[in-house]
Amino acid sequence: MLLLVVSRGICYPHTKTGSQPAGQVERTFPHAHQSEHIKGVDMKTFDEILTQVGEFGTYQKRLLFLIFLPSAMTAFLTLSGVFTLYIPPHRCAVPGLSNDTYAIQGDNHRRLVNLTIPIKDGAYSKCDVYTDDVTDLAKRADNSSQSQCGEWVYDKSMFTSTITEDLNLVCDNKVMRSHSNMAVMAGKLVGSFGQGLVSDIFGRKKSFMMSLCVMICVGFLNYVIQDFASLIIIRFLNGVGSTSVYIATFILGMELVAPSKRLYPGNLVLFFWVTGMLLMSGVVYFIRDWHNYVLTLACAPVLFLCYWWFIPESPRWLISKGRFDEAEVIIRKFAKVNKTTVPENMFDGKYVEETKAPTGKLSELLTNRTLAIRSFILFFHWAVCSLTYYGLTLNVTNLSGNVITNFVLSALVEVAGYLLTLFLLDRVGRKWLHCGFFLGGGLACLATIFPVLYAGEDAKWTLVLLSLIGKMGASGAFATVYIYTAELFPTPVRNVGLGAGSMCSRLGGVISPYIVDLGILVEGGFGEALPLMVFGGAAVLAGVLTFFLPETLNQDLPETIEDAKNIGRTRAKSASNVYEMRKSLDGRDIAVFALSIKNRD
Repeated sequence: MLLLVVSRGICYPHTKTGSQPAGQVERTFPHAHQSEHIKGVDMKTFDEILTQVGEFGTYQKRLLFLIFLPSAMTAFLTLSGVFTLYIPPHRCAVPGLSNDTYAIQGDNHRRLVNLTIPIKDGAYSKCDVYTDDVTDLAKRADNSSQSQCGEWVYDKSMFTSTITEDLNLVCDNKVMRSHSNMAVMAGKLVGSFGQGLVSDIFGRKKSFMMSLCVMICVGFLNYVIQDFASLIIIRFLNGVGSTSVYIATFILGMELVAPSKRLYPGNLVLFFWVTGMLLMSGVVYFIRDWHNYVLTLACAPVLFLCYWWFIPESPRWLISKGRFDEAEVIIRKFAKVNKTTVPENMFDGKYVEETKAPTGKLSELLTNRTLAIRSFILFFHWAVCSLTYYGLTLNVTNLSGNVITNFVLSALVEVAGYLLTLFLLDRVGRKWLHCGFFLGGGLACLATIFPVLYAGEDAKWTLVLLSLIGKMGASGAFATVYIYTAELFPTPVRNVGLGAGSMCSRLGGVISPYIVDLGILVEGGFGEALPLMVFGGAAVLAGVLTFFLPETLNQDLPETIEDAKNIGRTRAKSASNVYEMRKSLDGRDIAVFALSIKNRD
């Protein structure tokens, strides 16, 4: 049986309870209560305490629901650019016509537009105007002198205003949109570093509240974007704020639950993320002006400031800091709501510190040819997962049809990918499921060239369908790459291996906006399919490379380099093991994965 605790870029360890593991240190703390310990109760770790007060009781369920609600709001800052940076149909404005509009207002308006705006590929030019003084339409020739225009008019049928319109991010400024989306991904990288450090120093609750305040402030800052410099800076802060809150809620939530129960909340947070995507779609359906849209989204997280009075600090963190009295108050609240009992003297003066997993250098993997090849394949997988996931999400603006509908469908197929992972991971195996997600999603994206070349306008829905299949594959591959990587790396380098993979995924996310906007640089139907073909080619290559990796289902986790080399060559022994996997970022250990395997003969 496998317990998978996975989130978007962060997971939490499933630590073993019971006897003191080798290498752990017993610390003695003076405590106010020195009465005799209840017979039969010997609690030295927080996980053992949870077995008494409730591993996943009513109190934890209530708290988790409240704690994970803000994680839905993180999708607002990360993905709002899909709508606010939407590039609507547009053309050059008629020079000197102050009340020009994209929609033709009458015959006289049409005549002025035809006299001043060239027609290219059956549509009015988006970037050029005629520069001569011809006033007779019959004398207008295609070879008339032209120059690039400096003003544009935009179609208002989808959105009444966008940042793209206000800043004129079109023609030579098209790439600016890619830069702004890249800034969000760069901010997410910085946010993931900073949040872990703040959380360890100030505590889970305080770090969450600080991150929430940052996210709220950044949300309102979106309203004042007025030039490209402010756009880049604020979009970068969007990434920092959203990732900080997401990680803070996940860590706080996971530390309230016993290891054996982390499967449920660990996957629940993914569905809160998707819920956030659906909520922002509903808001934009009714609010089509970008200023009012971002202002509405910014107001929602303000409600969570009241959490300061309702959400407790993590007892696990308090105990790790030796603040036993504060932890005991919270733990007794657990027991009261869960209708369980705890001994009068909860701590007998001794507490076992959970030790960190052994760490090594990534270069150790390069000492062996087999492991070096596997490492490079896995790092490529991480980059492709992020590249295709975020790329296909942003690419809904380039597809035909309604962008809001496309975005909603993209969120729903993401749910399908997660459900397939949960259902098939222990049945199909890690290798073949991971490979299937890559190949299935990648081939679907590559197949988009056929509707472009051979189908008419009435069959463009097939391109959208194939793109959605690709998104489902990307979501599933992202969910499986965590466990597959953890099971392939040996214990001494598992920490740094997962950390390196996570860094590669960030690089894939940074690149994805530029791939998406290839569809803008290349006009016509081929431009609509080009980003999907690039994503598809990368996913198919990743899927093919999976054939060079071994299956890890029902295998013991490798403890040494030699064990890792022999994965797949020997069957696992019958055993039940729990392993802790962590990644090291900036010299700090951050829990990233939880795994419990019951091997079968």
